Amino acid sequence: MWSPEREAEAPAGGDPAGLPLPEWEEDEERMSFLFSAFKRSREVNSTDWDSKMGFWAPLVLSHSRRQGVVRLRLRDLQEAFQRKGSVPLGLATVLQDLLRRGELQRESDFMASVDSSWISWGVGVFLLKPLKWTLSNVLGDNKVPAEEVLVAVELLKEKAEEVYRLYQNSPLSSHPVVALSELSTLCAGSCPDERTFYLVLLQLQKEKRVTVLEQNGEKIVKFARGPHAKVSPVNDVDVGVYQLMQSEQLLSRKVESLSQEAVRYKEEARRACRAGKKQLALRSLKAKQRTEKRIEALHAKLDTVQGILDRIYASQTDQMVFNAYQAGVGALKLSMKDVTVEKAESLVDQIQELCDTQDEVSQTLAGGVTNGLDFDNEELEKELYILLQDTTKEPSDLPDNPHKTFDTDSVPNPRISDAELEAELEKLSLSEGDLVPSSKSPKRQLEPTL
Repeated sequence: MWSPEREAEAPAGGDPAGLPLPEWEEDEERMSFLFSAFKRSREVNSTDWDSKMGFWAPLVLSHSRRQGVVRLRLRDLQEAFQRKGSVPLGLATVLQDLLRRGELQRESDFMASVDSSWISWGVGVFLLKPLKWTLSNVLGDNKVPAEEVLVAVELLKEKAEEVYRLYQNSPLSSHPVVALSELSTLCAGSCPDERTFYLVLLQLQKEKRVTVLEQNGEKIVKFARGPHAKVSPVNDVDVGVYQLMQSEQLLSRKVESLSQEAVRYKEEARRACRAGKKQLALRSLKAKQRTEKRIEALHAKLDTVQGILDRIYASQTDQMVFNAYQAGVGALKLSMKDVTVEKAESLVDQIQELCDTQDEVSQTLAGGVTNGLDFDNEELEKELYILLQDTTKEPSDLPDNPHKTFDTDSVPNPRISDAELEAELEKLSLSEGDLVPSSKSPKRQLEPTL
């Protein structure tokens, strides 16, 4: 059996526009509770209140994120969350709670919090609230009108970051100043409508990442140099560079147009020749030559403008490198503030002295304990030599004989003659039971015992 207490323990979530909860279609009792209105106060039944709020508040924000919008209205949410012809009766209370927590903000309040004097379309439409909204706030009635536009604060920040990355990865980022119309075209895929685009610009301006200026009836936008840098005000250099960029684009478009015109004159001359109209063909060729001369002149102007822009970009790069060098020198001076050659030499001497002291201590500890005995190295060497001589005189170990073991006196002396050795070998052969053949009877073989 479903109950608000059990509902409070269940995780919030579920989006009918995305992946709905099973209860959205099946559990009639639970959905009837969620679609019912809130109590007048949370104190009446906090479990009932928290259960509904825990379901709808995340659902409203996740639905907006999934739709890719930052602007929402109560009427749109009621239509999106319809179920079997029923509309959630507590959505207004949910929006009020999100407004109270700062997760939502009225669009008019958000725009009024930013210096948006350049945004002419907002004057009188968004910055000036309808009379009934003003009266309701004065009287303390915080109900959200069905048509009032609210802004999801966190979603707007995410959208602003997306637009900034989009600009950084585009060819427009070659210079920080860009025309508002070009930026709007670039962001058409991220911002579904013009109002969302302006809200994103306001958020970026609030974060001091862009500034907007109107120049000769056209709005231009200046971006900060880096993702963590603050934008500087638009100066005369920025305006001059922007005008040069506009001139470059204008000249490029004009050259493209004249090139197509020259091709057209050439085709007209070819058709006139085929038709036998020589004079018409000559006029077309003359027009073609005049057009080509204009193209050459425009190319020269375009090269000049591009050369100036290249020099400006190079000077800006040089200025950045110079600033980096200057900052590096300042940091190096600061880090070497208390370091002198005399101090470094003194420190090296102290380290050497400490190393010498450590070596002496180590030698003392290694050779200082002898248990009261003094050993003479020469005497030890002599004793070791005597031991080695005795070792060479000792007989080497012979393999054990299974029948007889002879002592060391029977080992032949190296000074015995060959005849004596033969006689001794004969005796050994006879004593071994003829296991070893005598040297005088070479034909006698050892028979294996089976």
